[in-house]
Amino acid sequence: MHSRGRLSLFHNGLLLVVSMLALLGGAVGAWQQTKRAPAAVKPAQQQPAPATKQVAPVAPQPVDQLDRPTSEPYTGSLSIFEDPKRDEKLQINRVMDILRIKEGSQVADIGAGSGWFTVRASRRVGEHGAVFAVEINDEYVKHIAERAAKEQLSNIRTVLGKEDDPLLPAGQLDAILLLKTYHEIAEPIRLLRNARQSMREGALLGIIDRNGEGDDHGLDRDKVVREAGRAGFTLVEEHDFVKPDGMDYFLVFRAK
Repeated sequence: MHSRGRLSLFHNGLLLVVSMLALLGGAVGAWQQTKRAPAAVKPAQQQPAPATKQVAPVAPQPVDQLDRPTSEPYTGSLSIFEDPKRDEKLQINRVMDILRIKEGSQVADIGAGSGWFTVRASRRVGEHGAVFAVEINDEYVKHIAERAAKEQLSNIRTVLGKEDDPLLPAGQLDAILLLKTYHEIAEPIRLLRNARQSMREGALLGIIDRNGEGDDHGLDRDKVVREAGRAGFTLVEEHDFVKPDGMDYFLVFRAK
């Protein structure tokens, strides 16, 4: 073979080698690019929002709720209320004067017990007046009814009331007295609110009690004033003559 033919063969072979190297280089580069390319980022799966803890709403404190203890209602012998010296100690006629109880008045004795104040008010208001003797103890109600019949006091009306409602007729009363009873009432604010509905315009509410803690058959005067205020009453007079040692007080309220 002559030299031109050999050169041509060599040239063609060289071109083939170069072509093969180029193809091989391209494949290697592509493989390296594939190796270096970051893996496709998988979209983050959206996590559900954490459940919100349900907090029960705080109920507002009822305006008639108490934050103090009360005494257990007395259930013993009614003779304890009939001390002959009680008229003198309490000056009950003076009490009735201050409450403007007179002939023809309509009066309520809430927590009437034996009817000690009931019969005295009955005699003062006369046949044209009336006295509502309110008790939550059925035996005491029966006792007062029997006493009224025995003493021929036809203007006495006995009422079996509730702890939060004296169940008095609406808009008829001129005066209400709670005599040594307030500290035993389990729902005094509700009871006073309901009692207020039974009062005429200008009627008076009297509370006679002794200072104490609530569960010792007494309650501090300031607490009585605050609670009566929450029930819609305003203090208009205050007296301490109902007992010489000053432990007892006589508070007089009028509806706001």
